[in-house]
Amino acid sequence: MSDKTDTEARKTYDDAIEAIERHLIRKSNGGLTFIGEWKNGHLERKMGHLACFAGGMFALGADGSPDDKAGHYLQLGAEIAHTCHESYDRTVLKLGPEAFKFDGGLEAVAVRQNEKYYILRPEVIETYWYMWRFTHDPKYRQWGWEAAKAIDKYCRVSGGFSGVKDVYSSNPTYDDVQQSFFLAETLKYLYLLFSSDDLMPFESWVFNTEAHPLPVLHLGNITLPGSEPAQR
Repeated sequence: MSDKTDTEARKTYDDAIEAIERHLIRKSNGGLTFIGEWKNGHLERKMGHLACFAGGMFALGADGSPDDKAGHYLQLGAEIAHTCHESYDRTVLKLGPEAFKFDGGLEAVAVRQNEKYYILRPEVIETYWYMWRFTHDPKYRQWGWEAAKAIDKYCRVSGGFSGVKDVYSSNPTYDDVQQSFFLAETLKYLYLLFSSDDLMPFESWVFNTEAHPLPVLHLGNITLPGSEPAQR
């Protein structure tokens, strides 16, 4: 929002990303990069659907990374996007589970029954959009269209859209809930994914974690607390 002048926020982000990469990010035996969960001093080889937003975050934060690591973080974002797409592609419905493991021979697959549901979450499509904007690789639109078709086929009901309880079942049951974030985030990111770059350009808008667009403040010589004047 500060037009990249808030250096305190930048350093805080860089420190956090370095710690995440050091402690949480691993590569599976099959070559899939994932973000594990730290619990009780142990890294659980499980990634949640909620964490799939991080692919877009890495891409968005790549520009301005220390030590010329912009390319590294853009690649990391692409690897996370690929892993999250695999979690969708390895289900019957082509919709991703709530969480997926990387244990033994199972990779990017939910193991527990209470982690096999899909409740119209947006994080994977969010990352597809960011990766599309930064790379224009057509696979991200292809993956987004796969998800859109699956949502329309398996989640549409007479009164709207519903979550499903098991993405590995060919005859899924509904949870009978249309989450508010489905309209606020999931469909918004799908719309943006298939729109031109001049709709909500990153130079003018930044999205918070709930997909609310906030204006970038082009303040010129005015500085925010913790900021330095922009270098033009």
